Amino acid sequence: MRFLKTSGLFLATTLILASCGNNKETVETTDAQEVVAAVGDTMQINTAESEVNWRGYKPSGQHHGIIPITSGEIMVDADQVTGGKFVFDVTKLEVHDLEAGSDNHGKLTGHLQSEDFFDASNHPEATFEITAVEAFASGDSLENKEEFATDNTPKSASDQMVANPTHWISGNLTMRGTTKNIKFPAAVSFANGSLSAQAGFNIDRTQWGLAYGDEAGAVDKAKDQFIYNTVSVGFNIKAN
Repeated sequence: MRFLKTSGLFLATTLILASCGNNKETVETTDAQEVVAAVGDTMQINTAESEVNWRGYKPSGQHHGIIPITSGEIMVDADQVTGGKFVFDVTKLEVHDLEAGSDNHGKLTGHLQSEDFFDASNHPEATFEITAVEAFASGDSLENKEEFATDNTPKSASDQMVANPTHWISGNLTMRGTTKNIKFPAAVSFANGSLSAQAGFNIDRTQWGLAYGDEAGAVDKAKDQFIYNTVSVGFNIKAN
């Protein structure tokens, strides 16, 4: 299967996340990129079998869950993907590590949807729109970001990456009214009229304004005065 080739803008992608010393970034992030008009047949996302999952970290623990995909489509021209867009419902964000209905579950869910994080009342949806796809070469790899070490140090980019990735995917991720273009490896397959794509990667949440407990402002990290800026994200997409 042939996939959308990288555009000049995509080749010009450079890291925008701040770094210092020997720190390595986990996902390429730039300002929003141009979305080329897609052509071909439309494949609808199977929302019952597709989801985006998340995992956040702090020195004393972790939380994880999903954000449901409510709609989406992939455009295919013959055997070539020409575009695609997915919509996530932030107001239905789920926390899976705490008992549903418990006080802590309700508090965390409300906090994540508050102005401290997603500001769901003003920005109820998040979106991801494909801007480019290129082949993942045998010699390609990821560089891991150096993190402050605790019992709950975020998973590295290489640990998050799916096994046997086939492609690099670039797309505009919009959260809380902010759009950034990200690039990450994914395993994509196409057979019998169906498309399947899985990906796992890390982002810096503060790039989208989710800055509560920003670790850069922590006075004493050893006393759990921060939340890691790194958030692990996973895509599992099925389209027919």
